[in-house]
Amino acid sequence: MNTRSKIIVGVVVVALLGAAAALSVTRSRGQGIEVRTAAIERRDLVEIVTASGNIRARRTVDISSDVSARVAELLVDEGDDVVRGQTLLRLEPDQYQASLSRTEASLAQAEAQRTQQEANLIRTRRDLDRFLALRTRDSLLVSRQQIDDATTSLAVAEATLSSAEHGVSQARAQVDEAQDQLSKTIFIAPIDGKVTRLNVEEGETVIIGTMNNPGSLVLTIADLSVIEAVMQVDETDVSVIQLGDSAVIRIDAFADREFAGRVTEIGNSAINPPSGQAAGQQAAIDFEVVVTLDPTDAALRPDLSATADIVVESRQQALSVPIIAMTVREDTTWTGEDNGGDRDAAREIEGVFLARGGRATFTSVTIGIAGQEYFEVLAGLSEGDTVVAGPYQRIRQLIEGDAIQATEEDLPEGEGN
Repeated sequence: MNTRSKIIVGVVVVALLGAAAALSVTRSRGQGIEVRTAAIERRDLVEIVTASGNIRARRTVDISSDVSARVAELLVDEGDDVVRGQTLLRLEPDQYQASLSRTEASLAQAEAQRTQQEANLIRTRRDLDRFLALRTRDSLLVSRQQIDDATTSLAVAEATLSSAEHGVSQARAQVDEAQDQLSKTIFIAPIDGKVTRLNVEEGETVIIGTMNNPGSLVLTIADLSVIEAVMQVDETDVSVIQLGDSAVIRIDAFADREFAGRVTEIGNSAINPPSGQAAGQQAAIDFEVVVTLDPTDAALRPDLSATADIVVESRQQALSVPIIAMTVREDTTWTGEDNGGDRDAAREIEGVFLARGGRATFTSVTIGIAGQEYFEVLAGLSEGDTVVAGPYQRIRQLIEGDAIQATEEDLPEGEGN
């Protein structure tokens, strides 16, 4: 059977089932349509927003390499607990040690040149002082030209010494840079935590990043003392979530446990904004909501799949109506005045069918928060009222004044249970 034939058969089956259901209801109207009923009672209601996401540590540090070299010694394994200041691994230091030795030699040479220029400055200053003293005793002993030459030599010596001092500073900076590069061949833990990812082995070469290529991510350390669940919440639900809302988190890896937490962050922009989506593509708009878990002894790991039920509203002993009992009907009393006077326009109202004297009577209902199975009733019903609460298909087909018959028997499949 080809696809087209399957579709035709499916349409025929659906049409026959619908006709059978309608005929069943029509035939039963005279003797009373079999329905389930429920009494309006007070219950504790909780409205929740359910979202899925993943587990992460609040603080995670990705450690990359700032130098290129071969891994000489690896001192930790993935999953190890580490403390701040602990040595994690060492790279081969030879080329950086050689660079340090070269810059230290350059520094020693620069310092020697500075010492030489200091001595030269002392000599030129002494010469000038001697010429000035001789000229003071007898102007014929020292010419003015000799005084000028000695003064110029002193200025040159001072400038040369200043240049030598700058050379020393430059050489010292090169030594500091070489020492810094050498120190980067030793990786030290920046925080207490657990090694959650290890991407290298002894003998492998790590590289530094460039403008177009990222550097080697060597390892990741996560502080698992505070665990968060990062959830993706639909745009229709994020507006009702507030900081501090409580939540129950279920983690796939711990199917027999539930974890408590509270909302600590709510994203202000979409995870994938419309501006970043391809033309003609309309993906769901989700926002990031972070739930911080209460302390637990469970061995949670980053990236575990999780589902959170976030409690956004709760009511104690609220008047409630079964969700399945709610339906919509056309408001026959509406004149169209709220729609520019268009009398042909139709307006639907929400409500339920009351079971009174064996008849179904429609009444409008104002609802509040939605629990798992019940709506909060704000207006339209009173405690003790009896409403038609199923099956859904029969509620849809009920007409004002239909005769009904309450039953507790299971109804056959296809009746809207």
